[in-house]
Amino acid sequence: MIFYFSGTGNTRWAATEIQQAVNEPMLNMADEIDGACSYTLNEGERIGFCFPVHGWRPPKLVREFIAKLKFSSDASRHFCWALCTAGDDIGQTMEYLNKDLNLRGLHATSVFSLIMPESYVGLPFMDVDSPEKEWTKKTTAARQLSDILPYIVDREPGITRTYKGRWPKTNSHVLGAAFVKYIVSDKLFRVKEDVCRQCGKCAAVCPVHDIQAGKGATPTWKHNGKCLTCFSCYHHCPVHAIEYGSRTKNKGQYLYY
Repeated sequence: MIFYFSGTGNTRWAATEIQQAVNEPMLNMADEIDGACSYTLNEGERIGFCFPVHGWRPPKLVREFIAKLKFSSDASRHFCWALCTAGDDIGQTMEYLNKDLNLRGLHATSVFSLIMPESYVGLPFMDVDSPEKEWTKKTTAARQLSDILPYIVDREPGITRTYKGRWPKTNSHVLGAAFVKYIVSDKLFRVKEDVCRQCGKCAAVCPVHDIQAGKGATPTWKHNGKCLTCFSCYHHCPVHAIEYGSRTKNKGQYLYY
């Protein structure tokens, strides 16, 4: 069973490739989190987690899903793996993940990361990649994923293929804490009303249903504390009408195709 979350498609691509190799169910954590989060595993079925990195940590939604996760049988007998996608390094993301999993009686014994095209645009110095860099990252990630797949298919434990970066502890513990406290918020989102088509797509793609919108309505954010700043709304907008304060001025959009 593969549990995944994806905002702009990078992780969904990786999870789909893995699902085709292992032929096991693939479930979107964003769709599952409001339910019971209780599952039954088949004999020998793997347990996998695929998600993007947010602030050198697993996204808030992923951590909240794992806190609710339960199985009808002893899940610790099953091979557990995890793969995350990021624009660059992941810090101690997998350590945070396993800390959460351990509370549910699980441990991802084999962990992987893929560097994918950048989609985070919430800080002044961050933007999407150039088309050339995007193509290079996708090509490299596809090759790396083909190398990773046999480990997952064969249930190989103890494999670590991640890129933590130079200061993993500082990035995840210090900068990650600041990211969660000060940056993960919908307060800066706004719409250029003269550009917006009022199509409702931003509300439809928001994984936490934080946007009030629909045909003929200007989008408004609910400010209910659920926003992930995954920028799915920003990147999916067909007319580039969504802004994140002044931080996204003249910046690009990205979706995995």
